[in-house]
Amino acid sequence: MDKTPEEKDIVHEDIHNRKEVINNKESNENQNEIENKKINENQNEIENKKINENQNEIKDKKSDKNQIEISDKEHEELAKKRYLEISDKKRTQIFINVNISCIAGIIVNTGQWLTSGFSLAMSIMIPLSSYLITRFRTRRLFLTAIILFLTGLTIALFSVNFPMMLAGRLIQACGSGLLSSMGQVIILTIYPPEKRGSAMGWYGLSVGAAPVIAPTIAGLLADTVGWRFIFVVSIAIMVCTLIYTLFVFTDVLPNKMVKFDVFSFILSAFTFGGITLAIVGMVLLIGIVASILFIYRQLHSKSPFLDIRVCKNMSYAIASITTIAINLINMGSAVIFPLYFQQVKHKSATISGLAVLPGSLSLAFISPFAGKIYDKMGIKILLLFSGIVSTLSNLSLFFITINTNIWVVAIINIARCIALGVITMPVITWGMSKIPASKTTDGSATINSFRIVSGAIGTALFVSVMTTVANAVKDTKNEPQLFGINIVFLIMAVLSFIILLFGIFGCESRSVHKKNKSKKGKNDIKNSMKELLPPSESSEEINKSGEVEVIIKN
Repeated sequence: MDKTPEEKDIVHEDIHNRKEVINNKESNENQNEIENKKINENQNEIENKKINENQNEIKDKKSDKNQIEISDKEHEELAKKRYLEISDKKRTQIFINVNISCIAGIIVNTGQWLTSGFSLAMSIMIPLSSYLITRFRTRRLFLTAIILFLTGLTIALFSVNFPMMLAGRLIQACGSGLLSSMGQVIILTIYPPEKRGSAMGWYGLSVGAAPVIAPTIAGLLADTVGWRFIFVVSIAIMVCTLIYTLFVFTDVLPNKMVKFDVFSFILSAFTFGGITLAIVGMVLLIGIVASILFIYRQLHSKSPFLDIRVCKNMSYAIASITTIAINLINMGSAVIFPLYFQQVKHKSATISGLAVLPGSLSLAFISPFAGKIYDKMGIKILLLFSGIVSTLSNLSLFFITINTNIWVVAIINIARCIALGVITMPVITWGMSKIPASKTTDGSATINSFRIVSGAIGTALFVSVMTTVANAVKDTKNEPQLFGINIVFLIMAVLSFIILLFGIFGCESRSVHKKNKSKKGKNDIKNSMKELLPPSESSEEINKSGEVEVIIKN
């Protein structure tokens, strides 16, 4: 039956309405899907962001927790094995970086207070370096030291009066003290034990050559383009060091959270600063009293500011005493020789400088060779050679007269400097190798503090001895000042003989590394056995000598 037109219109309208409903429904569904998808994406992003933030917080908390809760034993293991984590390329880059920073250490002796102030700031900063190196990351701390050094140089460059120059020198000394302490610790950490002697030898060349060459360069610059250009050259070198550090330096020293002992720091400042700056008796007395309090506090503290208990190790104590003797002789000679050449023999300052220069160069350039000898043969042969040659050469100088040829004295001085140069860095390397790796920062800070203090008082000590003897014999000797100089060299011979005694009785006869070769071979075999066996069939056990033994289970 045919539908009427009205009915057809109704059907078409109904179909159209249904289509619209379906289309609207599909459109709503699509919109809902899109909205839901967007909501889900936003929720996922928020959740992922929260997860990442939580993970970072957890990592940071874990890192901080590990740094706080790390034990001395764990710190020791980290320090002992840190060189295994550093590639040869990175090791060389860091070593070059450390040595470049030494080149800029030009000391400008424009006045006694500039030199004394520099030594004072160094003597206060070096004990503090032990805490700083342990607490803060290596790269950040090294950059801070460079910036301090640069800031001091810049202030000195633009100084318009003495106080401004002194302020610049003090800031420079803070950076220099931190750099010198870090340099030793870094080298002793990143190099394996069998290569540390050579590395420290080259480091000793950088440290030893700067005081010899720097005054000549500084004099030439001051005479030709003005004294301010000395600081310009130093700033240029340190800027290069800063840029190089930004690209190649990494965190190579293990850190842990340690408490800063303010009272111990104040005591250390009075101890090392008072003894270093002992201009009058009262300052020296304050330094001595402070040193007694400082030593007592460090020995009775669970977490000492500077762990001087490393001195209980006999080898380290011998290394420290030897370092003190070397610096007393070197700094005393730096004043006594010019007095002999200029006041006794009436030679010019130029002739005096030329006569001393070969010995000073020998002292610096023998260092790398001495480091290699130490790596291969140990410290004993070097201490014996140094003790014998230094004792004989100083005894020879005891017999010099006003008529002795100046170049004979210069040749004897070359022998003395070679004798002292062959043990300057090796004895430090040897002493530091005998203390726990985690105490390297304390050992370096302690021995460097001894070095700075002994160097500072060496000049005053021997000049005082010379003057006292000269005044005592001025009525009986034709050349009382010469006799005072003879007595000074006799005292230096006694110090050298003490070094000889250390070589005879105070150290092992063979290189430590040679002794450990057989142990290393045995350990290699044991390690290979361990790798071949399943974990359940092998276990490690520490024997009395500290070696790892692999126990095979039945």
